[in-house]
Amino acid sequence: MPMIVKFTVRPDQGDPSGFDLGDMLWSGELGEASSVGHVPDQGMMLYLSVPDLLDSLTMLLTRRSTNASFTGIDSSFRLDFRTTKKTVTVKGRSGPVAQISHAELAKTVLSAAEELASRHLTPPPSEDHASDDYLTALKRFQQVAAQVRESE
Repeated sequence: MPMIVKFTVRPDQGDPSGFDLGDMLWSGELGEASSVGHVPDQGMMLYLSVPDLLDSLTMLLTRRSTNASFTGIDSSFRLDFRTTKKTVTVKGRSGPVAQISHAELAKTVLSAAEELASRHLTPPPSEDHASDDYLTALKRFQQVAAQVRESE
């Protein structure tokens, strides 16, 4: 079973903004980690959180770090990543989610980030620095994902 990653913006928040709340779902052969349905709420400022996630994974995928942790902005939702030469283990609070190749992780997360951008940030809200930062982080991660694919 391939890993599934989804980033979703919560409905009915008014005009789009870089501070919109959203959720993450990570599902793999070992389990699931989701920010949905928790008390207290684990929703996060999605357009600020995803760039943090991409930057954390960049350190891992470029082998500058063997461990990475991500916590959503204004949220207690957390993921931990640990890498070996061939695989990355993705773990949520409730346990392991998946153990996948570096290239598969990069491809899956990139796809989710690109989908969010195409649905909600095209065109970007005017004068919204959060969406500018999101799109900049996305471009950087696209390059990292291409390098990871080439190296495997």
